[in-house]
Amino acid sequence: MTVATRMSRYFLKTLREAPAEAELPSHRLLLRAGLVSPLAAGLYSFTPLGWRAMRKVEELVREEMNLAGAQELRLPALQPLEIWDRSGRSEIFGGVLLRLRDRRERDFVLAPTHEEAISTLAAAQVQSYRDLPVTLYQFQQKFRDEPRPRGGLIRLREFCMKDAYSFDPDWETLDESYQAMFDAYGRIFARAEVPAVPVEADSGAIGGKDSQEFIFLNENGEDEVLLCSACGYAANAEKAVFRADPPVEGEPAPVERVDTPGVTTIAALARFLGLEERQTAKAVFYSADGEPVFVTIRGDLEVNDTKLRNLLKAVELEPMDDAAVARHGLVAGSASPVGLEGMRVVADVSATEAPNLVGGANEPDAHLLNLNYGRDWTAAIVDDIALAESGHGCPHCDGRLEARSGMELGHVFKLGSMYAEAFDIRYLDGEGERRHAVMGCYGIGVDRLLAAVLEANHDEDGIIWPRTLAPFDVHVVVLGGEQPEVAEALGELEAALEAAGLEALVDDRDESPGAKFKDADLLGMPVRLTVSPRALGRGGIELRIRDGGDNEIVPLPEVVERIGAGDG
Repeated sequence: MTVATRMSRYFLKTLREAPAEAELPSHRLLLRAGLVSPLAAGLYSFTPLGWRAMRKVEELVREEMNLAGAQELRLPALQPLEIWDRSGRSEIFGGVLLRLRDRRERDFVLAPTHEEAISTLAAAQVQSYRDLPVTLYQFQQKFRDEPRPRGGLIRLREFCMKDAYSFDPDWETLDESYQAMFDAYGRIFARAEVPAVPVEADSGAIGGKDSQEFIFLNENGEDEVLLCSACGYAANAEKAVFRADPPVEGEPAPVERVDTPGVTTIAALARFLGLEERQTAKAVFYSADGEPVFVTIRGDLEVNDTKLRNLLKAVELEPMDDAAVARHGLVAGSASPVGLEGMRVVADVSATEAPNLVGGANEPDAHLLNLNYGRDWTAAIVDDIALAESGHGCPHCDGRLEARSGMELGHVFKLGSMYAEAFDIRYLDGEGERRHAVMGCYGIGVDRLLAAVLEANHDEDGIIWPRTLAPFDVHVVVLGGEQPEVAEALGELEAALEAAGLEALVDDRDESPGAKFKDADLLGMPVRLTVSPRALGRGGIELRIRDGGDNEIVPLPEVVERIGAGDG
């Protein structure tokens, strides 16, 4: 049974203008439409209308997870620190992990994710190959001490996530479980009317092997992705690889010192010597968990901090400031790995494959010509640590990469056996051998998905809800409600909507018609019905489809059929 909700008694206040700090369209709409109210940085209260919207998003996700064969459960948000120590992630998460201590001086965390908790549960429950495969999921609050919450519901300190975890007997079965979740995610975002592009991604603090993000390409997104229109390659900038321009070839020449007064940048060095930037070696200085690291890369490229952090298995990776560079005896602007001692050197492959590069002389105002890897300098680690950028060559075809901003909506991982080994999740196979399960992990931020729905579905007047996610099916505007014929028609309309299972938000407030129509457009329900003396005099109820429809008069008995009960 559905009952129409009267706005005169509904806990809802709309705003004509959004606060100045709301920069994203979704943030402005969330505040103006009264869906949320800020409590503190990264913390929002949901009003009854906002919570209805959240539950619609949650239910859409739940439907697709159930159709994919996943089973819903619930795990604690408050967890003992010891299970995070067991996985090693209490250090990996660093300051993002919110810690607390109970009255008995036991250490706990407010979980930012639930791999440890689900692994503990699985270790107690999974015993035989007959228990596998299984995919378990939940909707649960997550807590992260984000240093820079932003964008309304985009980056929060407390948020709701749908996280799922698959347990399989082997990698082949994991591939099937992973694909089932991948396909479910595609259906979720399609039904939510948010175009999402799957891209290769870094696994980050979750860990694991293969990883893909679903990105909503949007100029307000905080992620950068690299796309190739020629072959379809797509990857997050943290993960993307590329085809670099080839080095300038030549036979190794003798090292030569050259004075370079006042030259401290790669661009200035290339101009001073009449060379291309790809003929230089760039020096970049980092602190990795407190250890100094000297990084060398070809001068026309930049270092990808995420690739470097993963390569070094570092928890904290920070660029050195000028004072730290000086303390380690380095000369910023004229440094190279030649003769360097007492510091780990990491090189991008680009710097090791190019002959006769120009690098610093490790003294002010001087550089060295014709540096060659292996002869003049070496590195402790050589790997791909270069940042892919717009215009770089595609790694799979002759095309060029394009950089786009985007918003991460979902993330899927193949975790493998790392957590199964840490928490001893083992099963007895058909031959009586005990083996570790292999895991997958699949997350969707429900708050963020709600924000993305607004980013993708709005106009200058307000929200345009997809029918599948609208808090109410119909917005009824009542004009002249004190008049008997209007009150009678409204009663008949509410009864017809209720019989059809359609939920209605009825604006019966003592407000001007203009204010009511503006709020109807702002709140953005799929259909607006106006009950007024004028419409009744013309033969019925005025109907307008929010997404660009024209006003039309529909006889009251035909309204439900005209709306299309059950559509969407």
